[in-house]
Amino acid sequence: MLAVGAAVAVVADWRGADVGAEVLTAEEMASRPALGSVSAAPVTPTPSTSASTSPPSVLRLTGPVPSRGRGDFGYDDRTGPVLGETGTLRRYRVAVEDGSGEDAGEFATAVGKALAGPGSWVDGGLRLQQVGADARHDFTVYLATPATAGRMCAVGGVDIRVGGRPYTSCRAPGKVIINLERWRLSVPHYVSGRVPLSVYRTYVVNHEVGHQLGHRHERCPGKGRPAPVMMQQTLFLNGCVANPWPYRDGRRYAGPPL
Repeated sequence: MLAVGAAVAVVADWRGADVGAEVLTAEEMASRPALGSVSAAPVTPTPSTSASTSPPSVLRLTGPVPSRGRGDFGYDDRTGPVLGETGTLRRYRVAVEDGSGEDAGEFATAVGKALAGPGSWVDGGLRLQQVGADARHDFTVYLATPATAGRMCAVGGVDIRVGGRPYTSCRAPGKVIINLERWRLSVPHYVSGRVPLSVYRTYVVNHEVGHQLGHRHERCPGKGRPAPVMMQQTLFLNGCVANPWPYRDGRRYAGPPL
């Protein structure tokens, strides 16, 4: 359970998974920047195509999202299991901004689940492990309020603003910075396509960690096909369908370079 906000109502309507019935209102949609084309048919949330009964999922969380925090971070100080079986071991820390209303341990669990797969980067001959705040590490995954995320990304040379306000997440050197607003609200085309929030969260973690691992943006390979994880799915789908995984059926899934 997240520390802020309540889950929206759910209905069973998403390829075997229960999904949230709530969508953005017309007023909410009007307040959002134009973010490109929408696909109404998301892919399954895991590389497997088999249907299963899963716990209810939500499209977005209700309640206010803090626009700014204190600018400092609390760390989840646990050491996690090694994810992946072979390859270079890269260690990461997990931190949540004070004043965000989120719990560092819960965020770390969600990050670890996204990076564990199946379908994550560890399927490609790489190992990842969460370590404590003071341990030797290769990068840190931050959950930051929009204002703080905007500042941190700008220092790293990335402008995350859309319509004049911090909107996306980013990767700066040694820092994977997840925007709290996106973490709680997803994006309009995911919500209108009834893609669960958990799928968006998995996508945004794998996308930004993908940048940390040296991968660049990619394009939609064709209408109706899964979107590559390195496609800017936060901004658009361009005819592709939502996909949170860099590997599908055990193979690296990529699109044309941007």
